[in-house]
Amino acid sequence: MLFNRDLIIIVLRVNKGEMSDGKRSPVVYIQRTETFSACHRLHSSALDADENRRIFGKCNNPNGHGHNYRLEVTLRGPVDASTGMVMNLVDLKNHMEGAVLSVLDHKNIDKDVPYFKDTVSTAENIAIFIWDRLEELIPDGLLYEVKLHETDKNVAIYRGEKE
Repeated sequence: MLFNRDLIIIVLRVNKGEMSDGKRSPVVYIQRTETFSACHRLHSSALDADENRRIFGKCNNPNGHGHNYRLEVTLRGPVDASTGMVMNLVDLKNHMEGAVLSVLDHKNIDKDVPYFKDTVSTAENIAIFIWDRLEELIPDGLLYEVKLHETDKNVAIYRGEKE
């Protein structure tokens, strides 16, 4: 018989990805959105001036141009039985701020970010850059998708796939 003064503590050890009843845990997608402002110039050193103007148009302006980017990072994974989370979103926020926003926000991407010295700063390449930075910090292959909105109508999505 239990009385109010009695305390029973049961500790269950559960493997990640497994619920306390031994069943597999549900897989959930979680997402964090951040914004940053940056400028760049679409220009390839592999092309001559005429080809750069023809391919990149007004985005090849020698003075560059800017965007207010919206970045959505999606993680995919099992819900941890002990925390109820795929990953703590505060940790994801800190990773995004440290590895991405501090590097790109209010920067000239072509001049201030060494990665883009020889890489054209298209939305596609910026999304790949962001993926590579975050993949080093996010555990257990949880990183599912980087979605970069360059404008309301232009979006690059990268999921780490290679061909």
